[in-house]
Amino acid sequence: MALIVSPKLNVIATRLPGGVHYSWVIVGLLAMVQIIGSSIGMAAGVVVAPLSDPQGGFGWSIGTIGMALMVYYLVGALFAPISGWLGDRYGARRMMFGGGALYAVSMLLLGLITEPWHFFITFSVMLSLTQSISMVPLMAAVSMWFRRRLGLGVGLLWAAGGVGTAIMAPMIGYLIGAIGWQGTFWIIGVVGGGILILLTIAFRNRPADIDLEPYGALPEDPPEVVMTAATEKLRVKVYNQHIRRTKAFWNLPLIHGLGCAGHGIILIYSIPIAIEQGIGLVTAAVILSLISLFSVSSRFLTPIMAERFGGKRVMILALVVQGVTVLALFWATDVWMFYLFGALFGIGFGGEMSAYMVVNRQYFGTGPIARTYGFQMMGAFAGHAVATGLAGLVIYVTGSFGPILALSIAFSLVGALVIMTLEPSDKVLIPDWEESLPPEARFAPAVGVSAAD
Repeated sequence: MALIVSPKLNVIATRLPGGVHYSWVIVGLLAMVQIIGSSIGMAAGVVVAPLSDPQGGFGWSIGTIGMALMVYYLVGALFAPISGWLGDRYGARRMMFGGGALYAVSMLLLGLITEPWHFFITFSVMLSLTQSISMVPLMAAVSMWFRRRLGLGVGLLWAAGGVGTAIMAPMIGYLIGAIGWQGTFWIIGVVGGGILILLTIAFRNRPADIDLEPYGALPEDPPEVVMTAATEKLRVKVYNQHIRRTKAFWNLPLIHGLGCAGHGIILIYSIPIAIEQGIGLVTAAVILSLISLFSVSSRFLTPIMAERFGGKRVMILALVVQGVTVLALFWATDVWMFYLFGALFGIGFGGEMSAYMVVNRQYFGTGPIARTYGFQMMGAFAGHAVATGLAGLVIYVTGSFGPILALSIAFSLVGALVIMTLEPSDKVLIPDWEESLPPEARFAPAVGVSAAD
């Protein structure tokens, strides 16, 4: 049985103006996925106020809403490794189509909710699955398109996610006030879901599918090839066996969980904290916009800096900034103080989440990374779930937002301490993993991102 299939040239790879590599088209397509598919989760805090408003159409308790948000993150945590496995098994293109369809259906049903259990099904389960697909196999797909300068490609993707949240948060707040709950989510579902489905027309899983080499490939690098499904399955199995033997595999999900717990509290409760100070919903929603807007620069620069200086150092700096800036909320009373906090916090928040794909390349070289990244995202969603549930309980017991701010700071700073236990990121931890494969199933020597550490 042949293990390698010769790829067929596709016209979309040969007609780009100015000799632009198709990898940048892939980055653009995935950026749209981040803007549409993942930003709704980051903007979740904006729905807390309308759902809990006793004069509105729902009047649910903060505890009920907090529980729904916690379930949202728990479902995401459970499904993240599965979505990574599905991405490795069926390819990112099929996952993009499925995610777009699920996004549209979820939003349309979200517009029809009247009871808390409706919200649990549509938001906590269905939209959580959608975000898991957007964040795991589709984010991991960019790694296949870059042999070098992966940090730039990843930075552009994460920056797009920040722009998406900055747009979605005030837009949702405005639309709910202008046309109501149902109209808001029906519009978002039809437009957003339709765009995601259409993007699959131009998307490809890897360069070899259209007879290209990854961006940054050098003449001495082995050529990319398309392999049979059986060979790909074997490669994924062996690659993940080697990864699981490293300490980084186990520590990275924990670090991601602590970092997300730190900013998860802020993303959900910064708007209620501002409203408690007499600030209106639409005005308070700008806090999330500022967090997202100011995170764009750090989302973009952090992967590039991680590629240049090493992931450990950059991740520690981001988590420290994320934790320390929360102190400003203890004294915030006026709008300008909340806005200043949003700007400062956004810098650390953006840096916390965006270096993982580069760190994976530094530690694990090139390979089918979606499943491993899925476990890291499991840690991230679990961190959000724990933080959301614990914060809701603390608010219920104490009747105050102060203790949850202290929790946010503690999560971020402990995450920075755990990063120090990671291996140095200046060399690949599993450089010889392909030697465990039969010769005909080997693809290329592991290529890492060298960085001082």
